[in-house]
Amino acid sequence: MEESSKLDKIIEARMKLKARFEDKMKNTPSMADERPQGHGEINRHGMPQVPVGQTLTTKWPVLDLGYQPNVTLDRWRLYIDGEVENPVVLKWEDFMALPQTEDTSDFHCVTTWSKLDMSWVGVRLLDLAALVQPKETATHLMCYGYDTYTTNVSLEEALKPDVLLAHTVYGEPLPKEHGGPVRMITPQLYAWKGSKWIKRIEFLDKNKRGFWEERGYSNTAYPWRNDRYS
Repeated sequence: MEESSKLDKIIEARMKLKARFEDKMKNTPSMADERPQGHGEINRHGMPQVPVGQTLTTKWPVLDLGYQPNVTLDRWRLYIDGEVENPVVLKWEDFMALPQTEDTSDFHCVTTWSKLDMSWVGVRLLDLAALVQPKETATHLMCYGYDTYTTNVSLEEALKPDVLLAHTVYGEPLPKEHGGPVRMITPQLYAWKGSKWIKRIEFLDKNKRGFWEERGYSNTAYPWRNDRYS
C-alpha cells in the first residue's frame, strides 16, 4: 500500500507539472517552429526527421571528455536538489522502483550525425521532477555526470515526455562507453544536453552555463535551427 500511495503521488504531481509547463513546451522550437530547417519525413513531434546539417548513421560514435568512469550499481547514486520542495538521493533500487518508460526516439549529435529510432527504457525526467516537486522559482536544470561533465537545460525542454534518464538501450543495459549505468537523453535537442554517467540534477532559479556552454556552445541547442554555437 505504501508503494502504491507513493506512485499515486508521483502521478498526481506529474499531471500538475504537465499543466504548469504545457504551453511553454508546445511553443518550443522543436515543436512549434513554422520554418524548421531539415529534410525527410515528419518526425514524432512535427519536425523534419533529419535536422539541417546532419547526416544519418547506423553506428553510434562514442564521444566523451577522455574519461569513462566505472560506476557500479551498488555505488551509483542520483542526487536531485536545488529549487525543489523534497530533495532526494536515489540508490539504484529506488530509481528502478519509479515508473519505467519505454520509448523510441532519435539522437542528434552536434558533430553532425544523427541516429534514428533508438529504443530506450528509463525514468522520465518529468517523473523525477514530480518526485521532488520543483518550486515556482525553478526555471532550469544543471545536470552533472560522474566524469565532471555539466550541462544546462530549461525546464520546458527537460519535462518533455521523451526526455529520459535511460538505463537500457535496444533491450540491453546501457554500455559504459555510452554513459551507463544511466544517462540522460534529450531527443528534441542536440545530444550534448543529455549528461552521460549522470549523478546529480540541480534545479535552478536562473540559467547557468555548463561545460560546453562555457566553451562557446549554444545554451538552447535546437537542431532544427542549426543552433550549435552561441
